[in-house]
Amino acid sequence: MAMRAWFAAGATTAFTGRYVLLRVLLHRFTRDVAALNAGDHRPLLSAYRHDAVLRSGELDHRWSGVYVGRDAIEEFLRTFVASRLRGEIGAAYFGGPPWRMTTLVRFTTHVIAPNGAVRHRNRTILQVRTKWGRIVEQEDFYENTARAEAFDARLRQLGLDATG
Repeated sequence: MAMRAWFAAGATTAFTGRYVLLRVLLHRFTRDVAALNAGDHRPLLSAYRHDAVLRSGELDHRWSGVYVGRDAIEEFLRTFVASRLRGEIGAAYFGGPPWRMTTLVRFTTHVIAPNGAVRHRNRTILQVRTKWGRIVEQEDFYENTARAEAFDARLRQLGLDATG
């Protein structure tokens, strides 16, 4: 009987610890995206390891490409901010142990004009691999690649290059 009690206590602790960890990670990501939306990319950048890799599709827009290392990822995030994009986390799913976790995030991007009109909206699935909470690899899958390309073309028409 004592063995069952210890097992139950251990299982409860493991499940509770995992739940708390996932809530903390989601809170941190939500907070970092809020800072990104306010124009500060640094909190989100700090979540990436120095040797992280970000793959953002091989399409014809300014955000596509493979970004290796934090310096390259910083340029990606600066371009995101300069484009006046805003992001929103729709849902997140976590799998694996903390030392090798995979996260899937539904991430909606949008641009709202000063008059309140939606100028751009698109959804992306972010597949993120982490080690102990630090991002080591991210791959972005766009719901509608034509929207991203059309938005980038519109920015170019307005004279906004890749760095704003």
